Amino acid sequence: MKNRIYLTLLVCMIISCKEKPKDTVNENDVAIEVSDEINTQDNWAELSFDDWQAFKGGAVPKFWTEDDGVIVFHPPTAEERKDENGNRQSFNIVTKESFGSFVLSLEWKISEAGNSGIMWGVSEDDKYVEPYQTGLEIQVLDNDKHPDGKNGTSHQAGALYDLVSPAKDATKPVGEWNVAVITINHNTNKGSSVLNGIEVATFPVGGDELTALLKGSKFETWDGFGAFKKGKIALQDHNDIVSYRNIKIKEL
Repeated sequence: MKNRIYLTLLVCMIISCKEKPKDTVNENDVAIEVSDEINTQDNWAELSFDDWQAFKGGAVPKFWTEDDGVIVFHPPTAEERKDENGNRQSFNIVTKESFGSFVLSLEWKISEAGNSGIMWGVSEDDKYVEPYQTGLEIQVLDNDKHPDGKNGTSHQAGALYDLVSPAKDATKPVGEWNVAVITINHNTNKGSSVLNGIEVATFPVGGDELTALLKGSKFETWDGFGAFKKGKIALQDHNDIVSYRNIKIKEL
């Protein structure tokens, strides 16, 4: 009996030695490395509060404020949303400058049960009344408590909204800052969404591949959706408190 026990132990030890331990990745360390790389590399430009305007032009709406480098959206009341004709209005903001291929880095913090989004390729043509009519969007969301989080994974934080689901939930708890890096490269027709150091989604940004991705989605028949290789970057008013900081961009 003893000989059998010793033999079993020996076999287990041999198998254990042959197995290569799996590499482990500390997601916090990865996020720090991404942030450090962005802060130290050349050709990055900071997008300060002065680099933004209201969608379709004009000063940043009063519901967006800046304090010590943090841009915060404070949702207006239902009455404050009405224009002079009593119609509901949105208060999205866009960059003053247009961008084509770029890497965008920023940090976002969403409120409990909150929703927002980051869009690009946004057109301010008169026939469009909202940035989401033309701009593809990376979702900003409280996955646990906002209803959209239960509405399919392609609606969760880090997703290419309603089109490509994140590979995993890489979000920090509500109230903590998330590091997002969005790459849009029309030269290679590739885009990516990195959240807290984890690449959670990749996608085409134009051409036949994007057309195929849009097929069957609600965007398939939207005139102008995803059609502009150069356009504004937008931060979305979704009627929830959201904060952004350390916004940097590098054109490719």
